[in-house]
Amino acid sequence: MKALISGGTGFVGSHLVELQEEPVILSRNPDKIRQRFSHAEGQAWQPGELIPASAFQGVDTVFHLAGESIFGRWTQEKKDRILSSRVEGTRTIVDSLARLETPPATLVSSSAVGYYGSRGDEILTESSGSGADFLSQVCQAWEKEAVKAEKLGVRVVCIRTGIVLGRDGGALNQMLPVFKAGLGGKLGSGRQYMSWIHVDDLASAMMFAAGHKELKGPVNAVAPQPVTNKDFSKTLAKTLNRPAIFAVPAPVLRLALGEFGAVLLSSQRALPQKLEEAGFDFRYPVIQEALREAV
Repeated sequence: MKALISGGTGFVGSHLVELQEEPVILSRNPDKIRQRFSHAEGQAWQPGELIPASAFQGVDTVFHLAGESIFGRWTQEKKDRILSSRVEGTRTIVDSLARLETPPATLVSSSAVGYYGSRGDEILTESSGSGADFLSQVCQAWEKEAVKAEKLGVRVVCIRTGIVLGRDGGALNQMLPVFKAGLGGKLGSGRQYMSWIHVDDLASAMMFAAGHKELKGPVNAVAPQPVTNKDFSKTLAKTLNRPAIFAVPAPVLRLALGEFGAVLLSSQRALPQKLEEAGFDFRYPVIQEALREAV
């Protein structure tokens, strides 16, 4: 497989790059790509600009991961960047594919389980309906742009990702300082479900999706055992040998983080139905193993 990757220097993207033989990475600073990844080629690209046809030479799979981080307080400007970076970035990818005589066979495009909205303890599979909040709307618009590539004869897989755990970035980077100080605990009631996945499993799942032609459309990239926020907090604290006695009341969370605080209180109990049916083997299927490796 020869792959073209957007977002290849990010937390997830860098793990995906390590699984490739000769990846081409889209970057604002292509000279830095070779310095960081000795086996990769950098291709200059500004989001919103069409990708040169030469970047697709020999490429059979495109992995599209680029997008504004959702972490942080959501101002209107932040929300606009979250939406536009995903929608316009994906549109540019597809428009670039449309200019090729023979486009790559597969597009694996990022999405998120935020697609489903907050659904309590309802079990969510790829056939479950969408939510109505901001993140759900973002995911719907994001996926809508990606599936337009199907008209070009491209197989499209929308990877709906949960909370990504790993030792070098992601959600744990936000949590560890608090939990290491012994100040960690549940958020709100703690009953909300967290669909999570270890970053190594996520990168492998993306590769698996690229290599298995029976997979198309939405694919939940989450571990098979989602946990409640209360159980997650207890497990993380135990892994660090710290207490988890401090709870953050929901009103305080919303006051501190605004609309993003509501995201941390939302509940998605998503299962990786398509991945499991296709035979994907999780390296970290349970939260204890994933956190033990990640911290």
